Amino acid sequence: MRIWAVANQKGGVGKTTSAVALGGLLAQQGKRVLLIDLDPHGSLTSYFKYDPDTIEKSAFNLFTHNGKVPEDLPKTLIVDTSIQTMKLLPASTAQATLERRMVGVEGMGLIISKTLSILWDDYDYVLMDNSPSLGVLMINALAACQHLLVPVQTEFLALKGLERMMHTLAMVTRSQKNGLQHTIIPTMFDRRTQASMQALRMLKRQYPENIWRFAIPVDTKFRDASRIGITPGELDAETHGVRAYNRLLSDVLDLTSAN
Repeated sequence: MRIWAVANQKGGVGKTTSAVALGGLLAQQGKRVLLIDLDPHGSLTSYFKYDPDTIEKSAFNLFTHNGKVPEDLPKTLIVDTSIQTMKLLPASTAQATLERRMVGVEGMGLIISKTLSILWDDYDYVLMDNSPSLGVLMINALAACQHLLVPVQTEFLALKGLERMMHTLAMVTRSQKNGLQHTIIPTMFDRRTQASMQALRMLKRQYPENIWRFAIPVDTKFRDASRIGITPGELDAETHGVRAYNRLLSDVLDLTSAN
């Protein structure tokens, strides 16, 4: 099982789109994929037409057993998506209450790690979509993942959010001997605008070791796919945005296979 987290401490940078697009491409290659929605806003859950306000079984249920995960629980929480080999562990808006509920409970940062150990033989890839805020859910994702994907919109304010994410990453992984491998992904890139071009240059200058060499372009087909509830690759495999995600997937697979 390969476990990737998609995170940034700024919203609206393409986290959910990245998780869906990459997961969908892997599933279309025949891989068994699990998407996990750790964001209380439930964008990934809503993408596949489930309602995070009313859903009864979700990732929230994993956190209600005093730091333990019953062996038979995770499989009962998983639902279908638009692709047969890609499943979803949905979010509930109740996840927003976890910080208050979990005060003093030991082991709360390892709930997702424990869950994935139970599901280890069932999936080839896991992608986790995260809230833009640092808390118990993001800590769980960072503790469980083998590789962190950090989408960042190519505009100035998003670069400031990336600085916070990099600070969090350094803080959380300080105790790990090798740290957490990560890839910064420029998103929503529009080469026709000076702002996008300048932001991309700044990213490459500030993070030369970890930035992906290309960028995910603005693509209206992403919005169309979201409205229908299917992955971008299912809607149009040849659109320029999907081609970019295919290139990204190939590069991340090469990187993670080499380490």
